[in-house]
Amino acid sequence: MMCLRVLRMHDYIIKDYKLMTKMRGCDWLMAILFVLAPLSVEARVSVDALKCEGLENPLGIDNVEPHFSWKLLSDKPTRQVAYEILVASQESLLETGKADLWDSGKVGSNESVMIPYAGKTLKSRQLCYWKIRSYTDTETSEWSMVQRFSVGILGEDQMRGQYIGLGLGQDKSILLTRAFKVKKVGKTAFLHVNSLGYHEVYLNGKKVSCAVLTPAVSQMDKRSLIVTYDVTNLLCKGENNLVLWIGSGWYKKDTFQASYDGPAVRADLDVLEGDRWNPLLQTDDTWQGAESGYVDLDSWKPWGFGGEKIDARQVPLEFSREGLKGLEWKPVEIARVEGLVATPQMCQLNAVKEVVSPVSITCLGNDQWLVDMGKALNGQFEIQLPTLPAGQEVKADYSDHLKGNGEMESMRALDIFIASGREGGDVFRNRFNHHCFRYVLLSNLPQRPLSARAYRIGMNADAIGTFESSDADLNAIHQMVRYTMDCLAFSGYMVDCAHIERLGYGGDGNASTLSLQNMFDVAPLYMNWLQAWNDAIRPDGGLPHTAPCPYKAGGGPYWCTFIVQAPWRTWMNFGDDRLLGRCYESMKLWLTYVDANTRDGLLQQWPNLDYRHWYLGDWLAPKGVDVKNQESVDLVNNCALSQSYSELIQIARHLGKTADKQEFERRRDALNKRIHETFFHPETNTYGTGTQLDMSYPLLTGVVPVEKQEDVQEVLLHGRDHLGVGLVGVPVLTEWLTRSHAVDYMYGMLKKEDYPGYLYMLRKGATATWEDWDTPRSSLHNCFNGIDSWFVQALGGIIPLEPGYRTILIDPQVPDGLNWVRVTRETPYGTVLVYWQRTSEGLKAHVEIPNGAAAILQGKRVGSGVYDIVLE
Repeated sequence: MMCLRVLRMHDYIIKDYKLMTKMRGCDWLMAILFVLAPLSVEARVSVDALKCEGLENPLGIDNVEPHFSWKLLSDKPTRQVAYEILVASQESLLETGKADLWDSGKVGSNESVMIPYAGKTLKSRQLCYWKIRSYTDTETSEWSMVQRFSVGILGEDQMRGQYIGLGLGQDKSILLTRAFKVKKVGKTAFLHVNSLGYHEVYLNGKKVSCAVLTPAVSQMDKRSLIVTYDVTNLLCKGENNLVLWIGSGWYKKDTFQASYDGPAVRADLDVLEGDRWNPLLQTDDTWQGAESGYVDLDSWKPWGFGGEKIDARQVPLEFSREGLKGLEWKPVEIARVEGLVATPQMCQLNAVKEVVSPVSITCLGNDQWLVDMGKALNGQFEIQLPTLPAGQEVKADYSDHLKGNGEMESMRALDIFIASGREGGDVFRNRFNHHCFRYVLLSNLPQRPLSARAYRIGMNADAIGTFESSDADLNAIHQMVRYTMDCLAFSGYMVDCAHIERLGYGGDGNASTLSLQNMFDVAPLYMNWLQAWNDAIRPDGGLPHTAPCPYKAGGGPYWCTFIVQAPWRTWMNFGDDRLLGRCYESMKLWLTYVDANTRDGLLQQWPNLDYRHWYLGDWLAPKGVDVKNQESVDLVNNCALSQSYSELIQIARHLGKTADKQEFERRRDALNKRIHETFFHPETNTYGTGTQLDMSYPLLTGVVPVEKQEDVQEVLLHGRDHLGVGLVGVPVLTEWLTRSHAVDYMYGMLKKEDYPGYLYMLRKGATATWEDWDTPRSSLHNCFNGIDSWFVQALGGIIPLEPGYRTILIDPQVPDGLNWVRVTRETPYGTVLVYWQRTSEGLKAHVEIPNGAAAILQGKRVGSGVYDIVLE
């Protein structure tokens, strides 16, 4: 472990700080006092990055008690001593310094993350404007730019619109339209859309949003989501025309027991008059509907995500009233939908994150063409075909990899394009489905396509972390993991893969959450995802292995601990504690199910059920590692439970649940004792089967008695020199190696180019991480991505000690053979940067701590600022 010696300090004083290492776990963290010395140089300050409920200018939040966040910017290190927030019903009021909803006054506080609203009671559909200013010791910032948020449709305020559809079957995507008149334009107009399936919206021929595959996922046998659009600038005086284009997506009888035979939607269009929303239009039986020319081709069950049949003879070329005249319109029907609650979507919409052009289009003969996009991706395909006879069908098969002989590996993903016969050809693009693919095999196409491209999709979430180093191999591993997660985090959850199952597995989520949350601003994604977990829990506390849960899926207790781990990590990484309260009762309810399956002090195998099967320990470890060994399975699952208890202790403390905290402490200590008694082999100083996971998990969770820790660690670090872990083992081993400073051991394993390892994947041509260490069925998969936390927390040495990085441990670990590392992490307070390098004068580092945060540099507490240090 290296020492950090401060060489230069900029305009602040470092206070001595003694780490209370003798206290258990993170118990001491809440006792840290945020003490900074007065600054000697005046700083110019401003506030930026304003958010409400973790979102920028959200339209339609799901509660009436929002939270506000901002960042304090300055040209010199400074600290906030107070803030003032104004919230008003009209922007014009804020311009004159008035606030009819909430004037916080000058609040003495250095807090700037998730500040709760404390004004007049808000109501459903209410539009609000807000701004903030910050006070420092020496000056006051200017008022921020005015922001806004609106409360969504909540409680007894139900949507006026009725669910409408055509009842043509779950495979048909349909167009619904209604003309209406507007007497006066310029007033704020909001359109609320609640679709059962995906939707796109067109107003007067223009698409109202560039988002794709909207809304996000939900547990659709219990909940649907409402998306709100501001359509003020799209309304015209006089005649207007609204089009809702919908496809069933996940809403099917075989997934979420859909009660209506086809996609359905309801919508309200309102105009703001003063402080009152007046209805302008809603869905009802006066609307007209027509087939759109898009047909869903499969079941949306594993290996059945298929694609779309797109008939260019029927698809409208434009969405103006003139462009829609050629369709066969008929009256809609009222769709009878039962058992669903509708709530506002609380995460970002999907966006096109990259437009990818093919690296080659190769003629294979027999009217076949192979399109190579150059990398695996999750997205939608667009192709322009030459003029073909009307009705001619061109098939597009998708795969993320080829067989060893160079032929397409069938993934049962197929689109069918039907030509219109128009001069100049047709353009086809996915609308209500997507594919995971690198290769597209076109069949029955006598001529080369005129053009082709892919639209890579993902959550519209900002990147918040970077990693660079002197080692090209490490950089390549990091970029591969980062790209994989950027592809798989979409629609308000993170999937295992986008083509085979497309499920939000808890095990995969636990494995990658720390990596994902270090890279992207995904706190809103977890709000949506954990809502599905709350909806999916059974009355007896049983949890599925995936949420949303359309059908049973495999996993084990580690998968279920997502209900605890994900809210905990979201709090630590983003300073957002909402999920702790929202999920707490589900956490406790799940423990009652655990109790029902505990015998002799240990969790035992529970039964397969109609919503869940299997009882895994680790999953997809390398060849030669027996993940099915019952001793290993039981050890891993009880360690996962112990880890949950440790996190629940901190959660209960934060929520003021003193009795629960004490009970969780008792349970953890008793469980750790039983784990050690049952699974420790003193003759070899090993646990379970002695694999890397069986050894590191007891070390990570505090199972190993203090007097045995050095012996157990010695066995682990002098054992296998390649990665010997799978989905569960990668994040567990990574976290323990980070905590134990075994940086050379990890670096050595990552540098291995043979099987199994990340470089092995890359040398085999991987563009994203695989599902297996070799010969994968999925070449874009969320299985081994937990490794990336090591790049930030070990090599960068950036670890949150308090939620939201309020206090940060800066402790970079430097392996032999690495010359420099540069890591940034955009925290709720601003950017943390660590850049260390070997120089002729020794090992030096440059560290930047944002305003509002503090850091621990080997026992010394420092405030915000810029530090140049020597690593000794």
